[in-house]
Amino acid sequence: MAMSASYKSGEIKSLMLPGPVGQLEALLNVGAEDATHAALICHPHPLFGGTMHNKVVYNAMKSLTKFGFHALRFNFRGTGLSAGTHDEGRGERDDVRAGLDFLDHEFHLPIIFCGFSFGAATGLKATCGDPRVVGQVSLGTPVSVEGRLYEYQFLSGCTAPKLFISGSQDQYSPEPALRAAFANAAEPKKLVIVPEADHFFVGKLNLMQAALEEWVAEKFATSRSRA
Repeated sequence: MAMSASYKSGEIKSLMLPGPVGQLEALLNVGAEDATHAALICHPHPLFGGTMHNKVVYNAMKSLTKFGFHALRFNFRGTGLSAGTHDEGRGERDDVRAGLDFLDHEFHLPIIFCGFSFGAATGLKATCGDPRVVGQVSLGTPVSVEGRLYEYQFLSGCTAPKLFISGSQDQYSPEPALRAAFANAAEPKKLVIVPEADHFFVGKLNLMQAALEEWVAEKFATSRSRA
């Protein structure tokens, strides 16, 4: 299916998406003319500085666009120029669905979800079972955060391929707790622990990217050569 004339391959478009409580500020990295997939990337906790410009989110986007995919990042409600106020992950799930709706409407392609920290916890739940979503990526999955409870029992019903990448020194994702959450997830699934990496993969972002790219190449292989 040909890409709309309103998009030019390789451009970055600044957008305001229609959201459930008002517009959501977004950036779209337009993929190749013959893109096979679109990707939605969600940012970490907005009350602790998380935005769509976060380094982990940005580097995940760069990895996904290497495959020619369209990649959409957006600011959750109450973040940046997005309307509304923070809703502790409840309303934010509807924000994720608004992002899916935009990608589906614009490109009619299978979607890969990728979230970091709060964005992972929120987006995994929002995208679980959505037929438009063919893969789920969780970076720095939060499982033990003071004052916040993240539970992942629902993953037992998520049958799309799943990739979990966390650092061995992730302060919000102790490996035993992460492995317990991972064990509950339905197959197919893969867990990658990046040695000596913290929650934000400081100094290890290249290893996070390598793991992400290897998985995408394996699960969603295309003939496109990666840059």
